[in-house]
Amino acid sequence: MLRSVRLQVPSMPRVVRDGVFDAWSWCASDVLEWKMPARASAIDVSRGPTAENPAGLVFVMHAECTFLPRELARLHAVGWGLGDEMALAPYAIDDATDQFYERRVRPRDVLWLGAASLDALVWGLHDWAHFHNHGPFDDPPTTELQCDLVALAWLRLNQEAIGIGDETVDRVRRDLVALSEQRFAGAGAPPPFDLEAAFSGYPTPIA
Repeated sequence: MLRSVRLQVPSMPRVVRDGVFDAWSWCASDVLEWKMPARASAIDVSRGPTAENPAGLVFVMHAECTFLPRELARLHAVGWGLGDEMALAPYAIDDATDQFYERRVRPRDVLWLGAASLDALVWGLHDWAHFHNHGPFDDPPTTELQCDLVALAWLRLNQEAIGIGDETVDRVRRDLVALSEQRFAGAGAPPPFDLEAAFSGYPTPIA
């Protein structure tokens, strides 16, 4: 048995420079079906987002989708009671971002998100932002920054439905600020604006 929640994930404004994305909001985002095992009384909040891909993050296909790399969903959602459902291969997030855009396939018509932990949910929201906002990925730190901002905004918007409080959301905010700082430092480039202010205030326009 799975617990299912419809998350509100409306389209959000782009605040990074022109050119980072070549098709911002090419497909209007609206809702995302999120599932986790019903036996879990609450989402596991022991781990916040890090630079590592989280275990237990899976985009399950509820419609035929032969144009994307697929694997059995139960291999990535162990013990969830899944059968022969297929899922987007974990290595194929970029493929999905490109193919959804090129084929004009609405992500919600193909996928639902499985995530039983906070880190998996945040990264799932981050990937969902990628699916709706295409970019050439020529500037990875800035591209990831924008998708992190959207993911955090969606987390805040749905925190009651998810079952998390302000303290948990603020911990995620701090984790995402640190991650973004690491990305820009690794690229030898300064952030485009004050990260603390951006993650605290988005989607309010950044001066």
